[in-house]
Amino acid sequence: MGESIFNCCYVPPHPPGEEEPRRSRRTDIMASHSGHISSDKRFLIFFDFDETIVDETSDDMVVQAAPGQHLPGWLKDTYQPGRYNEYMQRVLAYLAEQGVTESDIRSTMEKMPSTPGMLTLFQFLRNRPPQDFEVVLVSDANTYFIESWLRRAGARQLFHRIFSNPATFNKDGRLVMKPFHSHDCPRCPDNMCKQVIVRDYVARRTQERGRPYQRIFYVGDGANDVCPAVALGPRDVAFPRRDFPMHRLITETHEGMPGEFKAVTAPWVSAEEVVQRLRKLVAE
Repeated sequence: MGESIFNCCYVPPHPPGEEEPRRSRRTDIMASHSGHISSDKRFLIFFDFDETIVDETSDDMVVQAAPGQHLPGWLKDTYQPGRYNEYMQRVLAYLAEQGVTESDIRSTMEKMPSTPGMLTLFQFLRNRPPQDFEVVLVSDANTYFIESWLRRAGARQLFHRIFSNPATFNKDGRLVMKPFHSHDCPRCPDNMCKQVIVRDYVARRTQERGRPYQRIFYVGDGANDVCPAVALGPRDVAFPRRDFPMHRLITETHEGMPGEFKAVTAPWVSAEEVVQRLRKLVAE
């Protein structure tokens, strides 16, 4: 991964965090993880979650657990552009006040369908030799939503690390979500810059391993997935979901600033297309 080719990041359609992020010291990155990672992995693959792994946005899906499966107007009216993370904290507090339980939220998350071909992609990664893929999830959802779905799908052990906004139930039965970190990117939501996460992770793992990965892959869909993808190098591959914001923004970048986006771009409708591309690349 070379130096960043953009000085700022794309703004998600509903960016959580502050309208003008404060330039504060980055907090230590927290991650949910599964055990020690061996240093012999050839490839590193990152996944987004909402509308990449699952065919829904989990923050929208949790509303189905609310009374009448909708939120009151007064609560929706509290949303302010650039403060989506704070808004979701209020939504989760409202659900608890209405008697929505952990079991209710977990079962709602478990009902989310996977995107076309995604479980086939997971099976492909699972069946590869253990030295092939290190698998990491980077999402602006939250750890509880993500882990609930992955465990139900039998896919939790596939992921070596999960980077997301931490969320746990308190003693009163409310799901409390906190921002993931702070950062200095002037355009990303205040609670998460995925490029910071990706860069820090790759730098740390490269140092631990004593060598770089052969290739790095990024599978995503949203505008906030462009930011980490611009840090990829010419041997790496970005897999944007076709006709979703990530794909459109990369296409605009290729047209408006040729050569600025360095990674190979491989759009997908079904994740089986990702499998086909990976199968060729691992055989090289």
